[in-house]
Amino acid sequence: MKKILAIAAVASALLISGCSQVGAAATVGDVKITQAKVQASVDSILAARVGVDTSQMQLETGEALTRGQLRFFLLTALLQATAKDLKITVTKAEIDTRRASITDQVGGATALPNALVGAGIAAENLDIYIEAISLSDKISKALTAGGIAEADIGAAVQKLVVDKATKLGVTVNPRYGKWDATVADIIATDPASSAVTPATK
Repeated sequence: MKKILAIAAVASALLISGCSQVGAAATVGDVKITQAKVQASVDSILAARVGVDTSQMQLETGEALTRGQLRFFLLTALLQATAKDLKITVTKAEIDTRRASITDQVGGATALPNALVGAGIAAENLDIYIEAISLSDKISKALTAGGIAEADIGAAVQKLVVDKATKLGVTVNPRYGKWDATVADIIATDPASSAVTPATK
């Protein structure tokens, strides 16, 4: 699960502020990540925390939670685009196998919901996270096979994804923050409190 969280940090080097499409939290080339999609993920995570003892968990809240979810969706889209260039794919069977392995590692199906809460992952996004991890692993293996030293793999993967982001063009709605190259992260601008409150049905 730590790897699932760590991979999202790569996306912090990929964002440029500003988003021209109405209703978009961000865009990656022609791919639009809607505000509704980010909000649904946040709502799901907050709902899953109800009734769970989170006192010993280090959980993202407020704007950080929202940015974290957007960061994940951006990274996933960029990893998918990078992998496509390398003719790398992940099958449903591979996702299912890895999901089963993760479930076993956290103590079984009954323990999985709490593990997802601790990891900050919406249950409905688990397969997407697994795909992102698997793509990253396969890209790493391809780079290793190409002669990249193991110590340099992380930086090499990040460079590929950063280059892909530059080529496609990435924009972020200012509501979710702005890109600050000096700290390599999304920096909060206007309050996004409305994006972190569970939607009223």
